[in-house]
Amino acid sequence: MFESVDALIDEHRRVQEELSDPAVHADAARAKRVNRRYAELSRIVAAHQAWVGAGEDLEAARELAREDEAFADEIPALEEHLAETQERLRRLLIPRDPDDARDVIMEIKAGEGGAESALFAADLLRMYLQYAASRGWKTEILERDESDLGGYKNVQVAIKGSSSDPAQGVWAHLKYEGGVHRVQRVPATESQGRIHTSTTGVLVFPEVDEPEEIAIDPNDLKIDVFRSSGPGGQSVNTTDSAVRITHLPTGIVVSMQNEKSQLQNREAALRVLRARLLAKQQEELAAVAADARKSQIRGMDRSERIRTYNFPENRIADHRTGYKAYNLDQVMNGALEPVIQSCIEADEAERLAALGD
Repeated sequence: MFESVDALIDEHRRVQEELSDPAVHADAARAKRVNRRYAELSRIVAAHQAWVGAGEDLEAARELAREDEAFADEIPALEEHLAETQERLRRLLIPRDPDDARDVIMEIKAGEGGAESALFAADLLRMYLQYAASRGWKTEILERDESDLGGYKNVQVAIKGSSSDPAQGVWAHLKYEGGVHRVQRVPATESQGRIHTSTTGVLVFPEVDEPEEIAIDPNDLKIDVFRSSGPGGQSVNTTDSAVRITHLPTGIVVSMQNEKSQLQNREAALRVLRARLLAKQQEELAAVAADARKSQIRGMDRSERIRTYNFPENRIADHRTGYKAYNLDQVMNGALEPVIQSCIEADEAERLAALGD
């Protein structure tokens, strides 16, 4: 596995030279790609240097121990440190998801449970917004369809990262959130104090960096405009500012009415459409590839129940990784990192196992 390191070190040197070329920075899309690759390779180079240094320290201690037994006491700690640096390098050499550095568009949809499901959709949105804030990410509500009780039948949010390092990317962390989220609690509408089980769906799409990345033929679009509405269907705008775009070849439909400007709603709808088309393109490529990796952590089955939020027990459980904790109140306030890390670690372990097959 480590045979590839020399080639990656050479690539790191070439990418570093490329970054010094003013022509690279004149093209924003190219500069972003090069910076992402440089950040990824820099982590590998640093880990390799640490591994080589740890090996040299251990060998030096062993040589000294042959002359002075006092140095032998240092060997076990140095051996452990070498193993740690080797494992870190091994994990960094796992082929990354090429979309890890991308920003995302997340859609949260009410499911089974009616009004309670819509209320939980609002709770999930708040959780993700606070988690994003804790990581220094920026968020933008693209569309929301409010329910009568203050929840959301559907809400879409764009989440933008601040690092060019793929390991710190928004998609690298939030791609595991797609699926069905189950909540167990006493609804606000329950007069008997009984615990209900409801579900809310989450879809996560990697966002397209540049519009040119996903070409859309205007002739493939059917665009309808209509008057936006609020909870209960009442009109909230006197102009036809809402936009519905249908991509005829795929049948994908995106509607936007969050903004008062038809132009802004159109741009937001195209932004979401590109993300969905990118996701569809990637799913098709993965299905065609005979050796496509079938991740047990982030499958494409959007009906999969991935997590349970049990409020009476203050318990959160991820059904894919076995993660369980009794700090649901903190998680709902944005302390989501340990849950997501359990998914990242399980995914890495699966990738390592696949490399060893």
